[in-house]
Amino acid sequence: MNSPTHTPDASPMPVRAFYRAISIPGCAAPYDRASLKIYYPCAPGGSDEERNSGVIPAATEGAPFPVAIILPGINVGPESYGWLARGLAAGGVITVTYTLVAEEMPGYISLTPGLSMAALAPANYGQSPSATALAPILQELALLNRQGLLAGLLDLERVVLGGHSAGGTVAILNARPDWFPGIAAAFSYGAHAGAATALGYPPDSLFNVPARVPLLIMGGSRDGCIAHSAGRYGQDREGSATAKVELTFDRGLNCDRGDSYLAIIDGANHFSLAWPRDDTTGRPFIDLPTNRPDEQLRGLLAELVRDFVAATLCGDESARSRLETTLLAGHELIARGARR
Repeated sequence: MNSPTHTPDASPMPVRAFYRAISIPGCAAPYDRASLKIYYPCAPGGSDEERNSGVIPAATEGAPFPVAIILPGINVGPESYGWLARGLAAGGVITVTYTLVAEEMPGYISLTPGLSMAALAPANYGQSPSATALAPILQELALLNRQGLLAGLLDLERVVLGGHSAGGTVAILNARPDWFPGIAAAFSYGAHAGAATALGYPPDSLFNVPARVPLLIMGGSRDGCIAHSAGRYGQDREGSATAKVELTFDRGLNCDRGDSYLAIIDGANHFSLAWPRDDTTGRPFIDLPTNRPDEQLRGLLAELVRDFVAATLCGDESARSRLETTLLAGHELIARGARR
């Protein structure tokens, strides 16, 4: 994954990471804490301090760096997005993954992206954020930008939200700079804006997606989790793997600026973004098998994310050209690509 802040042929930078803990206001203990892992490009110097502490200075060439925050799926551990976080950081994008455990629904304690169900209710939607972890994460990043290892190295006016599954829905519904200053783009995989009937919505309802920043909405043609969750939205128990994702792009987006994109990946399933695969949590047992090599699918997803971030956060027109060529010119793994 080449750098949005480097030329396309630049070598990846070495990557290190460190941890932080934050509080989540409004949540009751013990569900009022989250742990962050912050991946950053580093500049090893070989000093005794580095050898003894394990702390390696950050790279400064290309700084201040844009920032990515990856919102996880329900019960998908942050290590499943480590491959993507490392790739982004190696290309000059400081990237955050996190762990938050909460009881979002009574009786169900899960690892979660942080989601306020009340904010999604029909009478409340659009009035306040539904992303409960995002503000505290941004506050911690602002603190890190003032002092310590990454002081002065984060460009918090160039933040991209990226999410998988429920985390992708949270990302695209909350990518609003009026709520979260500095949010400049968002991408999702295996996510859509379908509004569940359990929240009080009529069957086949869609949330309006604010689309105030550029969006990249991705899905897989073999997404069994979406296909087998159709009943949540007032449909038959089994439905299409991609229709909700495509409808989110075609009907849910409130924009036609030409800077938002759809990518349906041929042969990819719900967990193609999550690697290594973990069958012990989440719902991989209702997914469909991929019918393309998983490494090839991840390679394409990394390429799309890399070029989208470079185009939207860094104004890299060559990256935009690559992105649009991949999506719109008949790439063998793109079942459907679109721009609006």
